[in-house]
Amino acid sequence: MDRAGPPRRSALLAGGLALAAGTLSACTATTGGPGRTRARPEPAAPNPQTDTPAEAYARLMAGNRRWVDGALRHPDRDPTRRELVAQSQTPYGVVLACIDSRVPPELVFDTGLGDLYVLRTGGQAVGPVVTGSVEYGPMTSATPLVMVLGHQRCGAVQAAYEAARDGKRLPGNLEAIARALRPAYEQTVRQGGPDPVDRMIRNQITLTADDLRANRDLAPLVAKGALAVVGGYYSLDTGRVEVLTGAPTAATPGRTGTPGTTATPSRTGGPGRTSGPEPAGTAVPGGTLLPTGLPS
Repeated sequence: MDRAGPPRRSALLAGGLALAAGTLSACTATTGGPGRTRARPEPAAPNPQTDTPAEAYARLMAGNRRWVDGALRHPDRDPTRRELVAQSQTPYGVVLACIDSRVPPELVFDTGLGDLYVLRTGGQAVGPVVTGSVEYGPMTSATPLVMVLGHQRCGAVQAAYEAARDGKRLPGNLEAIARALRPAYEQTVRQGGPDPVDRMIRNQITLTADDLRANRDLAPLVAKGALAVVGGYYSLDTGRVEVLTGAPTAATPGRTGTPGTTATPSRTGGPGRTSGPEPAGTAVPGGTLLPTGLPS
């Protein structure tokens, strides 16, 4: 019995050494200085430029389909992505949405850090600061897509409709929202028909998209195919974005790429961009204007 002891101790020692070796091997994948053991995240494969309006639109709507289907990828949401865009950014789209808590664009389109410029005002109400903020991406970093995103059962639109119908003023600065939505109200009254609030929501989306498309600074970009301005209606019931106006149907003539494919980058970007299912913009120097939204 005594002679059987040492082999067992040897086996235990060998097992301990193997465990220690495994631990040391794992430590080589950690980040930070001595004593830190946080595992380094898998580096995200660099993604291609989303260079044309059609590519940006296809990517945005593919994200919405994942949202509707519950097949979310949560792209561009890890520390590696945070480090990549910390100094610069090139979002592939601008989304002007309502302040409604049920319609966060980053979730609705299954996007991540550095993917979108996002502005949110009550009923997508637009004024000079908001318009300037929409212009920022297309005019400074060649962002190829603007999405005006309204939604089903919009409380801001309903309040503005009822105030205009009844000849009343909304309290405080809410009246500024009502004034901004007045053209949509007047168009709705002229059209008539059932469910005027929902019709006004859709009119507000379309009128806002049309106005931005005709904007003196954005219109030249639209005319040469560098920018698309799309109007979308979000269903609270299904999560689906219904496109009302402005959807690009093919790759822009004279620029590389087709919907769903990788284009040769023509915007400012770094080397090493490769194909992938979730293309993301290469970072470029720049920053985001902070829009002054209207109070809710």
